[in-house]
Amino acid sequence: MLAFALLVGGCPAFAQVPPAASAPAAPDNAGAAPDVSQTWQMLDYLATDYAGAVRDGEVTSPSEYAEMREFAGTARQRIARLPAAPATPALRGQATRLVQLIDARAASPDVARQAHVLADALLAAYPMPTAPAHPPHLARGARLYQQTCAACHGAHGQGDGPAAATLDPPPIDFTDRTRADQRSVLSLFEAIGQGVKGTAMAGYADQLPVEDRWSLAYYVGSLAYARQAGEGARAWKDNATAHAQLGNLQELSRARVAQLAPELGEAQARAILGYLRAHPGALPEASAGLPLARAKLAASFAAWQQGQAEEAQRLALSAYLDGVEPVEPQLDARDSALRAQLETAMGAYRTAVTGHGTDVVTRQQTADALLQRAQATLAGGSADAASAFLGAWTILVREGLEALLVVVALLAFLRKAERPAMLRYVHAGWSLALLAGLATWAFASYAVAISGAGRELTEGLSSLFAAAVLLCVGLWMHRKSVGGRWQAYLKAKMAATLDRSAWFLFGLAFISVYREVFETILFYVAMWNEGPRAWLLAGVGSGALTLAVIAWLLLRTSRRLPLGKFFSASSMLIALLAIVLTGKGIAALQEAGWIGVHVAPLPRIELLGIYPTWQSVVAQAVVALVLAVGYSLDLRRIPQQD
Repeated sequence: MLAFALLVGGCPAFAQVPPAASAPAAPDNAGAAPDVSQTWQMLDYLATDYAGAVRDGEVTSPSEYAEMREFAGTARQRIARLPAAPATPALRGQATRLVQLIDARAASPDVARQAHVLADALLAAYPMPTAPAHPPHLARGARLYQQTCAACHGAHGQGDGPAAATLDPPPIDFTDRTRADQRSVLSLFEAIGQGVKGTAMAGYADQLPVEDRWSLAYYVGSLAYARQAGEGARAWKDNATAHAQLGNLQELSRARVAQLAPELGEAQARAILGYLRAHPGALPEASAGLPLARAKLAASFAAWQQGQAEEAQRLALSAYLDGVEPVEPQLDARDSALRAQLETAMGAYRTAVTGHGTDVVTRQQTADALLQRAQATLAGGSADAASAFLGAWTILVREGLEALLVVVALLAFLRKAERPAMLRYVHAGWSLALLAGLATWAFASYAVAISGAGRELTEGLSSLFAAAVLLCVGLWMHRKSVGGRWQAYLKAKMAATLDRSAWFLFGLAFISVYREVFETILFYVAMWNEGPRAWLLAGVGSGALTLAVIAWLLLRTSRRLPLGKFFSASSMLIALLAIVLTGKGIAALQEAGWIGVHVAPLPRIELLGIYPTWQSVVAQAVVALVLAVGYSLDLRRIPQQD
C-alpha cells in the first residue's frame, strides 16, 4: 500500500462539487510554481510517513521505504532544476543530506526534522502563497465536506463512508490525532489541489476555487480536535507563547501540533491549534505591534534555552519585522533615540542566539526592557502639534538629503560639461522614482503586503548598489580634478562619454531617489493617524521647502566654482555619500536578518550612515580605504597643475 495515499484517501465524489456561486475561481499557486508546490508536498509527506517505513534502524515496510527513497531523490532532482537563487547551493546540500539520512535508515525524528527544514527553506527561497488571503469560512467547508467527502471519509471524518469499502487504499481517518498532529492545513490544501498519487484522489484545482479549498482544508484539519474547542479558546486567551507562534494566517496554515508541542505541551498545542483551525477569525485577537514583539522575543528566548537555535533565530527576526518594524514610524516621531537603541538591541539579540554571542540572557533582558519603554512611549496618546511638525520635517529632510545631493551633483556636472540636453535623463530619473515610490506603496498596501524583510532587503541592496556606483564615480571625478587635463578631456571625450551614459545617469538618479521615497511614505502613513494632520502637512511642506533651498544653494555655488575645483569638490561629496550609503545598506541587511549584529562602542549618526555595529563600521572603513588609496595614486601618478 502506498503510504502517501493515506494523506487524503480517494474521493470520486469530489468531481461533482459545485463551486461557490459568489466566489470566482482564483489562480492557483501550483500553476505559478508547480515544482516548488509539489516538492514541498513531497517533503511534508515524507516527514510524516517515514516513521511507518523504518524503526530502530530496520526497514519495517519495504514498499514504504522504497517510496521514501524515491520521493527524497525526486525532491533533490526537482530542487536541482529550479531557477538559480542565492539559497540554491544550500537547498541542494540539504536535499543531499536528506537522501543520505534515508539511505542510512536514520531515526524518524532526524529525517522529519531535516525534511521540514528543507521544506521551510524551499518556501523561503521560492515564495508561494501558503495561506488564504482572508479567514476561511468553516461553514462553507463543512458543507463542501458533506457534499463531496462524506461518502468516502464518513460523516464525521472517521474514514468509514459508504464508498470506503470499494477504495484501495482506503480513505484515512481524519480524527486520528496521532497522524493529524503531523499535518498542517497547508498540506491538506495542497493535497486537495494537486491530488494524491496512487489513489483515486485527483487534483481539483480546476473544479474548486482557491477560497473553497482553503475552507475545506481548515474544516478537515479541525476534525481531530473538535471536542477541545472550549478548552482551546481558554488556552488561546492571553497565551503570549501561543500568540508568538501563531500571529497570522500564514503561521496558522503551516503550523502542526508536533511543531508547537515542545513549547506549549502536546495537550495545549492540540487544543489551541484545533480551536484556531475551527475559528481562524480569532487570530486578530492576537497581540500586534510591540506586545507581539515582546511575546515573540520571549518565545525565542524559550526556544534558545531548549537548544533550538534555528527556531530562536526565526522568532527573534519575526519579533522585529512583525512587531517592531510596523510601529517604527510612530516611535521614531515620539522618541527617535529610543527607536535607534531598540533597533540595535534587537539585532544584537538575534546575533547572540545564533551562537555568535555568549551573553544571550543580558541581550534578551535589554531588548525586552527597551520594548517596555517603547510601549509606554506609544501609550502616551497622540502626538502634539510640535512633535507632528518636527517629526514630519525631520523625516523628509533626513531621508531626502542624500538623494538630493546625488541628483544635484549630476545636474551641476552636466551643466559644467555644457551638456544641457542630458539634463532630461536626470530629471526623468528622479521624477519617475517619486511616482514609482507611490505606486510601490499602493501596491504593497492593497495587494501583496510586502514584508518588513522585503522592505529592508530592498533598501539595503539598493543602498549598496548605489554606494558601489558612487564609489566608481567619485574615483573617476577625482582623477580628472588632479590631472590638469580636465578641460581637454571635456572638449575631446565628454560628449561621447555622456551620450553613451545617458541611461546610466537616469538609473543612478532613479535608484538614489526611489530607495528613499518608499520608506518616507511609510513613515508619513503611520504618522497620519497620530495627528494633528494639519501640522503634519505643514512639516512636509516645510521639509520640501528646505530641500528646495538646499538644492538652489548647491547649484548656485557650483556655477561659481572653476571646473577643476568643481570636480574636486564633487568627488569628495560623492565619496562621502558612498560611505554613508554603505553604512545604511549594511544596517538594512542587518535588520532583515542577512547580516549579524555585533555592537560597537560608537555613536549612532544616521545622517552620516554611522551605526554602532562593527559590521557597518568595517564596511565603511573598507570603502574609505579604497577611496584613500585611489586618491593617493591619482596624486602620485598625475602631476598637479593649477
